[in-house]
Amino acid sequence: MSSTDTGKAAESAPTPEDDGTPDPVSAKRHVGVAADGELGAAGSQLSTAPVDTAMPGSFGGARTPGAAGWIAWTGREVTGWTRWIWRQLTSMRVALILLFLLSLGAIPGSLIPQSGTDAAKVQAFKDAHSVLGPLYDRLGLFHVYSSVWFSAIYILLFVSLIGCIVPRTWQFVGQLRGRPPGAPRRLTRLPAYTTWRTTAEPEQVREIALKVLKQKRFRAHVDKDAVAAEKGYLRETGNLLFHIALIVMLVAFAWGQLFKSEGDKLIVEGDGFSNTLLSYDDFKSGNLFSTDDLTPFSFDLKNFTGTYERTGPNKGTPRTYQAALTYSEGAYGKERKTVVKVNEPLVIGDTKVYLTAHGYAPTVTVRDGRGDVVFHDAVPLLPLDSNVTSQGAVKVMDGYKNAQGKTEQLGFSAFFVPTFAGAGKGDMFSQFPALDYPVLALSGFHGSLGVDAGLPQNVYQLDPAHMKQFKDAKGKIVKARLRPGETMTLPDGAGSITFDKDIKEWANFQVTQQPGSDWALAGAFTAILGLAGSLFIQRRRVWVRATTGDDGVTVVEMAGLGRSESAKLPEELGDLAALVHEQAPTKPDEDAAPTDADADADAEPPVPAAEGAEKQ
Repeated sequence: MSSTDTGKAAESAPTPEDDGTPDPVSAKRHVGVAADGELGAAGSQLSTAPVDTAMPGSFGGARTPGAAGWIAWTGREVTGWTRWIWRQLTSMRVALILLFLLSLGAIPGSLIPQSGTDAAKVQAFKDAHSVLGPLYDRLGLFHVYSSVWFSAIYILLFVSLIGCIVPRTWQFVGQLRGRPPGAPRRLTRLPAYTTWRTTAEPEQVREIALKVLKQKRFRAHVDKDAVAAEKGYLRETGNLLFHIALIVMLVAFAWGQLFKSEGDKLIVEGDGFSNTLLSYDDFKSGNLFSTDDLTPFSFDLKNFTGTYERTGPNKGTPRTYQAALTYSEGAYGKERKTVVKVNEPLVIGDTKVYLTAHGYAPTVTVRDGRGDVVFHDAVPLLPLDSNVTSQGAVKVMDGYKNAQGKTEQLGFSAFFVPTFAGAGKGDMFSQFPALDYPVLALSGFHGSLGVDAGLPQNVYQLDPAHMKQFKDAKGKIVKARLRPGETMTLPDGAGSITFDKDIKEWANFQVTQQPGSDWALAGAFTAILGLAGSLFIQRRRVWVRATTGDDGVTVVEMAGLGRSESAKLPEELGDLAALVHEQAPTKPDEDAAPTDADADADAEPPVPAAEGAEKQ
């Protein structure tokens, strides 16, 4: 058996100077282009990627005189430029540029505070930066994802992907419905090639090759004097899946932003929540969201459980952080119990309820000068650090009268620590997040809280602009640090405030409704699978030609062509050639002297060699 690999084929093939054809390297660089008229059909459509077009000149051509000529020339020019711009927009290069710009545009959305997420931080940034604040505002950097420039990039990328995928999909479907192209005239010019002579008839060799190729899951058919086969369609399928998945992700993200809703609610132990717009402390939604889209449900916070590391380098780190709830779906749903933990939300339909924060709500009782209770409630305070040092305000808006019988409002600035280090041991900050040694520091004000004006105000902050601070007979500010059960008496018979022993805890919940998130997740997984297929699967073609030589002996030629050069193609061709050779072995050379191998009747026949395959 005689065999030739790629190097030998290149040596034996005519040079460009001999027959005027390009060398094999040039042919491989331009797969899909009829470089020398031989690989045209065989090397075409290995990929459905569109061919880039060069920068054009004039599309209008020659202009005939007169208004009619000018109109015709203008129409051709506009049509030509429009088609060229569309081809550029739907090219893979532009799609990658737009994808990069989209990623680049998302950076300021992560680094700069966004008005849709935290309007207070945006205002604080503007107050602190007199130059950058107005500049960022003009550029839309405080609302990146709804800005004009980000939306333009988003829409252009969407159009580019669709314009690229649709024609490629139809072209690929046409390839699947068609047959592998016939063998080129000169198989020796292909990157992987082998040949041998056999006594089997050409028709018998083609039948053997067709059977072997189909067993190896090639799409194969007999075309004239050769068998044409193709494999690796999953590469282009993966490529199309990747781009379709990108479109699905873009649509899912856009859908989620338009119809999303997100709200926060702080709930003290024993209180409840109903999923209505008025129940939220803070609420924001997409442009197309309607209150009718809110999922009907309600829940009560029975208790919050938090335990913490007592020793070691992780002292104060939460070990248990969970909220026990009872909830019901709909207006008359059955009541159920559940436990919400960090990253383990309560899921009701398309709505998820996350546990996001925790703090303490000391219970206080305020009495007027006659001893009547005018306020009794648990007051949630906002934590300032990881040890839950907390600050807030106690506001008595109704029912209080001073010693002279005049109606007033009371306000108390509150500072709470769950674990107090003790007087004389530095500033009043908590040493541990658990209720080991709780202390509540209070100072009182009387007058007008400003709530009667109808203007919204922060419930956790006290505005003393229209209030006077309580002072004793010596003119000193009245303030006290109270342990549970202790009372601070107000001067001049103004009443008292008691820090009750019942200290409750509160939990903050974030209620989100993000439609399209499942589609986005499915698109992400599909994109990964499609990308893996397009990277690791090689699309290749194999031809087996069997013809009768001048001496009447059948000449078998096998060659392979892939979309890209790879060592796997010659190895695969060698394996295929070995399987065909088993049933159509090499014709022995009658003129050659007998050897020990020829004398051994049980010796295995040699295997045809191919580029990258070991010779046996």
